[in-house]
Amino acid sequence: MFKRIFTAFLLGAAAAAIATEQRVDISNFSSGSLEGWEDKSFEGETSYTFINDQGRQVLSATSESSASGKGRKIKIDLTKTPYVNWSWKVDKGLPALDETSKAGDDYAARLYVVKSGGALIWNTKALNYVWSASQTREATWPNAFKPKNAMMLAARGTDDSIGEWVTEKRNVREDFKKLFGVDIKVIDAIAIMTDTDNSKLSASAVYGDIYFTAE
Repeated sequence: MFKRIFTAFLLGAAAAAIATEQRVDISNFSSGSLEGWEDKSFEGETSYTFINDQGRQVLSATSESSASGKGRKIKIDLTKTPYVNWSWKVDKGLPALDETSKAGDDYAARLYVVKSGGALIWNTKALNYVWSASQTREATWPNAFKPKNAMMLAARGTDDSIGEWVTEKRNVREDFKKLFGVDIKVIDAIAIMTDTDNSKLSASAVYGDIYFTAE
């Protein structure tokens, strides 16, 4: 099963309008909205709810031996807006699992960017920005379930403290080049997930708004 690539979110993605503005808003969590986002469950249901955290409205995720996420089908022109921006905070992290193995493929917080393979589903590529419990920041490794199709990048890792908000900015086009060796000009979907189905543990995190920018 194409477990970690959110294939279901890509069905019909080709019909979505391509976003080319200088800033493209992907989520509006700060307004308590999930418009445009779809649910996908792999095992059990991670609880996603809006909460007020330090004076801001955010999307809270709590996983108890579960793996479900939320994704949005939207085409982003990486030649115009290559930078994905988001904020997140891990409140309850995981121990140092072997994240390169199927048994340890769990993360308190992760954000995917996905390039659809269209009818050639095996050509779908997913870049996972994760908050790693065992790797240092900027470490990369193939996904244990689909090593040829999904790559993991530790946006945060063992050198980062949990319980603190962190703002991220990543050049998705450059990260795809680095990890897949291809120049991806358009992506087709974005997803987030807090999952602990393999380790059968629990974790919680909160996510702020997500958007793409030119710089």
